[in-house]
Amino acid sequence: MRIAVVGCGSIGRRHIRNLIVLGVQDIIGCDADPERLSIVRAEDGITGFSRFPDVLAARPDAVVIGTPPSFHVPLALEAARTGCHLFIEKPLSNSFDQVADLLEEVERKQLITFIGSNFKFHPSFVKMKKILESGVLGRVLSARCQFGQYLPDWHPWEDYRKTYSARRELGGGILLDSHEFDYMSWFLGHVEEAFCMAAKLSDLEIDTEDTAEVILRFHSGAVGEIHLDYTQRRYQRNYEFFGEQGTLKWDFNDREVRLYKAKEGMWKVFEEPRNYDLNDMYRAEMRHFLDCVQNGKRTITDIHSGVKILQAILAAKESARDGQIKKIGH
Repeated sequence: MRIAVVGCGSIGRRHIRNLIVLGVQDIIGCDADPERLSIVRAEDGITGFSRFPDVLAARPDAVVIGTPPSFHVPLALEAARTGCHLFIEKPLSNSFDQVADLLEEVERKQLITFIGSNFKFHPSFVKMKKILESGVLGRVLSARCQFGQYLPDWHPWEDYRKTYSARRELGGGILLDSHEFDYMSWFLGHVEEAFCMAAKLSDLEIDTEDTAEVILRFHSGAVGEIHLDYTQRRYQRNYEFFGEQGTLKWDFNDREVRLYKAKEGMWKVFEEPRNYDLNDMYRAEMRHFLDCVQNGKRTITDIHSGVKILQAILAAKESARDGQIKKIGH
């Protein structure tokens, strides 16, 4: 296959290198920044274009879009019109503009689509999903998760003020920047209601929200809490699920899944593989996408899932503006 990677920043370069390791020999890079383009040409040995029409003229089989979110849908729509399968980094977009057009084109051409969701391939997330589906917790009544990290530490080699995370017009802000809406929906089912308080509370030089507290109601009746921020000085990512028959916990820094069964009155611990390389989950998601393209299979997070996630995120943003609970249509 010929694969084009649009956006050769941090995530784009990761995808390029993983494609090379996975044996893809025909890779095209695309970035408007000449410095980024020269790096992937020289260090990764791939063809590079500064203009997207030149990429499409080369007739790639699939396009990986790793640009700021505000460009995701316009680029994806152009690619879809030429018949390219789509790997779009999260989130699908920062608005609903042209989303209906993209859905129509994807359906008309029967394209394979995938929205970036790398932690679904992390061993601890796979274990949690299996435990939740086993029913051992009984009915899950509530859950909570958090993601937080100091924004200037995300990419210390670049000025955080110039990244899309810091800029509203590019689709930044902690609500759009997190994976947690996707993962909570994957674990608990689709979201029906959302309430959110979000604001810029820190002294970071950004024009987006840096802190958010979100309450969700899922179709099952369970309620969930998501805490998100750009301000914690130590990386935090953790999940907890509270069921009638037990509790399930995972913390990134502990590197283990913990399961409590009420009948047994004790915790069972599932440790992550020793020396687990986080890039393995990125490589696994790319392998999954390529396999689905080659075999015509639906991906684990296709564009329809991406639309539902975007609905939940934008409902939370609207709730933060007007202080009302928002119902989410499906």
